[in-house]
Amino acid sequence: MTTESRSSRRAPRLAAATAAVTVGLALLVACGSSSDDDASSGAPPAPGATKSGAKAADSTAIPVQDVISTVAADPALKAELPAKVRDSGTLTLGTTRSPGVQGLPHAGEQNGTAVGLDVDLRNAVAKVLGVKWDVQYGTFPTVIPGVQNGRYDVGQDNFGATKAREQVVDFATYLNDGQAFLGSKDVKVDTVKQLTDLCGLTIATSPGSTFQQILTDGAGKCAALGKKPYKVQYFADSAPIFLGLANGKVDVMFGPTLGLKYDATHIANTKFLGEISTTPVGFVTAKGSPIAKALSDAVNKLIADGDYGRIFAKWGVPGTGITTSQLNPATTF
Repeated sequence: MTTESRSSRRAPRLAAATAAVTVGLALLVACGSSSDDDASSGAPPAPGATKSGAKAADSTAIPVQDVISTVAADPALKAELPAKVRDSGTLTLGTTRSPGVQGLPHAGEQNGTAVGLDVDLRNAVAKVLGVKWDVQYGTFPTVIPGVQNGRYDVGQDNFGATKAREQVVDFATYLNDGQAFLGSKDVKVDTVKQLTDLCGLTIATSPGSTFQQILTDGAGKCAALGKKPYKVQYFADSAPIFLGLANGKVDVMFGPTLGLKYDATHIANTKFLGEISTTPVGFVTAKGSPIAKALSDAVNKLIADGDYGRIFAKWGVPGTGITTSQLNPATTF
């Protein structure tokens, strides 16, 4: 299994979806910037802020805590970077644009500023290394080739480490994502540890995804146990999935762990049911580049200093990070 891009793994869930379940999270789409330096000082006031500027008690508001300004630079880690990077003070980052908030908690845009867990993590890493990001936008299929040909120093787009990818780029891991389930509040299942926990239920997911493949491969497991098979519905847009969860036509949504944990705190009357597998996710660099080790060491410093945990807590997904960043972790696929 591979970890896919935010767009392919999470169909847009905003305007129609939030209306369907009366969440009230506004769709905020802006032009965006070629740099996300401004995100290091915190995002603009979230939706639901009061006139006095105090944030309303609203679980759907985009978090605005400043988790970057207190991150300490480490000259010894900066020294690990190539001289060209140290002299310029800049690393070129290839990623994909995530308008509005459809890609949260990983990444989105608010009032033209990049926000999200991935954004805070990369800005914290840059702070440790004493450099700035020159953010360049591409597409999910073009970022890794762009790293290979030198267009980007670093790539970031929820790339899962796989044997095939590790043959062409190096990974410096910064989190684990996975394959997980979000249920309606009324579904008579509280924990899903294997596909047979879903027998007899209606599951919704996106077509052409890893999730579809997993469900297809496991389609006969319930019958083999003498249980009623699960039914699968496919939607390119998450709006009807959330509507289905709300009106009882869908029991469970199958998607990425971090996204569904975030949804569980933002989509009314839903609950996180657990995950069945995980994938290490990391920054990618050219094979043999010293930048990979510098990135990994910077992540480990963030973990040791507590900054890493504060970033995950800000985005409402504590306990989902890693304990140690690795270079090119061992993979099973």
